[in-house]
Amino acid sequence: MTERRPLTDSGDSPLPVSLKQARLPRWTPPALALVAAGIGVGTGLAAGLTSRIQWGLIAAVLFIVGTYVLGTIVEGGRQAKDRLATSLVWIAFLLAVVPLASLLWETVARGTKVLDGYFLSHSMGTLPDALPGGGIYHAIIGTLEQVGLATLIAAPIGLLTAIYLVEYGRGRLAKAVTFFVDVMTGIPSIVAGLFVLSVWILILGFGPSGFAGAMALAILMMPVVVRSTEEMLKLVPNELREASLALGVPKWRTILKVVLPTSIGGITTGVMLSIARITGETAPVLLLVWGAKTINNNPFEGAQQSLPLYVFQQWQQGSEASYDRAWAAAFVLIAFVMVLNLLARGIARWKAPRGGRS
Repeated sequence: MTERRPLTDSGDSPLPVSLKQARLPRWTPPALALVAAGIGVGTGLAAGLTSRIQWGLIAAVLFIVGTYVLGTIVEGGRQAKDRLATSLVWIAFLLAVVPLASLLWETVARGTKVLDGYFLSHSMGTLPDALPGGGIYHAIIGTLEQVGLATLIAAPIGLLTAIYLVEYGRGRLAKAVTFFVDVMTGIPSIVAGLFVLSVWILILGFGPSGFAGAMALAILMMPVVVRSTEEMLKLVPNELREASLALGVPKWRTILKVVLPTSIGGITTGVMLSIARITGETAPVLLLVWGAKTINNNPFEGAQQSLPLYVFQQWQQGSEASYDRAWAAAFVLIAFVMVLNLLARGIARWKAPRGGRS
């Protein structure tokens, strides 16, 4: 399909102009990426660069420049800028994924050396840390109990606080609550541990326990739950609230039957993100739980172990056997967080409102 240009001042005849713009083939970006990678490796070897990160940076720069130049020549400046932005996004994605993939690969490679049924079903007992053997059963029990107690404390308080701020909060009290939630979001974990240590152990006279660590973890968890839940509740259309209220439904029942079910997926995801954050905390546990080599099923009395503290203590020992146990415990901790996220997605999909008419 063509269009005709108007006659020029010189009286030239109309010239046909194609409306179809030239485009680079689809295989151009992958091929250019391979070429840039080859040139980056060759340049790095020729220049004596031993770091693969430097090779990758050279290849990334070549890929971005090559994409822009080819796009400008073939497709024009406007499309070239679009391809440049796309290339920058892909490079940023790879820069974020490569360290994560490297961490996972290293953890799996080293963690599977001693990870077996015996390691998961036994504690350290009286075994010296420098000798092979032992396991993380006591640490798994401690982590599950401490994180579970922290969730039971923080999740209801955070949910109710978010409901108040979105549905009822007005005036100075709401502003004060919002301010303190913002402040708590940036509190270091060691500060939360010191607060519980000074009040629960030093002033009230209670000893170290898993419950003391759970209270510190709950302090770290609450602002994340409040913020995530608040944003999810704000996404619920006001038309749904107004329709329910117009039918004579009380506000509390509207929140319970309309607002919360509509946003349950995001709320569940926010709670799981907060759980994932506190699961790897070591400082509060070190101050308040102290760690134990034997099994303690009672989180309200006596020292108790947890997975992040176990990893820290085993790595601190400095022996080959303790290093292997630390990597294996880190692998279990990562798997635990991944399972929590999968459960969150399953619950969110199960509880999400159904579309259409039943």
